[in-house]
Amino acid sequence: MEETEGKHGTLEVTPDSRHESHNCKTLPQLLIKMIHKSRWKILGVLAIFLLMVWYTISREERYIQLFDFHFQDDKMTCPFREIEKKASQLISNYTRDPPLFLQLKDYFWVKTPSLYELPYGTKGTEEILLRLLAITSYSLPESIQSLKCRRCAVVGNGHRLRNSSMGEVINKYDVVIRLNNAPVHGYEHDVGTKTTMRLFYPESAHFNPQTENNPNTLLVLVAFKPMDFMWMETILHDKKRIRKGFWKQPPLIWNANPNQVRILNPYFMEVTAAKVLKLPVKQLWKLKQKPTTGLVAITLALHFCDEVHIAGFGYPSSDNKKQSIHYYEQITVKSMASSGHNVSHEAFAIKKMLELGLVKNLTYF
Repeated sequence: MEETEGKHGTLEVTPDSRHESHNCKTLPQLLIKMIHKSRWKILGVLAIFLLMVWYTISREERYIQLFDFHFQDDKMTCPFREIEKKASQLISNYTRDPPLFLQLKDYFWVKTPSLYELPYGTKGTEEILLRLLAITSYSLPESIQSLKCRRCAVVGNGHRLRNSSMGEVINKYDVVIRLNNAPVHGYEHDVGTKTTMRLFYPESAHFNPQTENNPNTLLVLVAFKPMDFMWMETILHDKKRIRKGFWKQPPLIWNANPNQVRILNPYFMEVTAAKVLKLPVKQLWKLKQKPTTGLVAITLALHFCDEVHIAGFGYPSSDNKKQSIHYYEQITVKSMASSGHNVSHEAFAIKKMLELGLVKNLTYF
């Protein structure tokens, strides 16, 4: 329909022009109608978007609140002795007197300096320890000893570190303690690059410690059995390697500087087992259950640091068969069944530490 000029000079509306006019009027109405019908979808998408924005902002704010201010020494005071006050609620007869690492002088003219055998003492291994401690050291680097406030991060190997973006935060701590052969390269964004100490045992040692550690990283042996001392001695003295007595073959070549090697005082294994996990101290040598390196590292930090934060701790539930337990490899909680570690027992102990304010968690638990 079209508009045409009539006999008296007026415009007449033809059917085509009325249809076009009708389309012009209904187009906004149709658009409004479509929006009206889809308003819940639009509102849903908008709500999700706003939730994501809020989570990102609040997450960054939480990081700033929890971490950034801790590293401004000129504005913040160190929480001196707070750990000591709180630790006595968890660890009976808590004391910071025992040294972190074994010392050569303690094994001269002393027949049995320890009541327990490994991993809770050194009874029966004094002779090999003398040879081992003669070429290693026990001191802390001056850079750590001189710290006015020791703020420590114990970095576990848990899957929850993956995509956590915690690397930059972890690098800010004065002391960063890592575990076993957990890699750094390729995961820097999530786990950081700084390593002050790395606790390990022979089966968990990386054949080339220099690839995943800093040049000044302390390599701390956590001995579970006499064979662990023997492995270390054969490596550092370049003797014939021992191939039996391990649940997994440890490295036959271990490229480490003896000056960076330390032997963890078994006292911390004993405290972790008897006082943190509440295992019967008189029966420790009979028990198959042993603390994990991670829990021992937290106990060590409680005796050494003024502030302890943890990241990457916690295992999936036992019914989650497919979830990986580590951030760097695809092995499930099933692999822990024959490990001698009671992960649920340890989870309870860590939750108790969190409740008491002994440690703070950088990741969820």
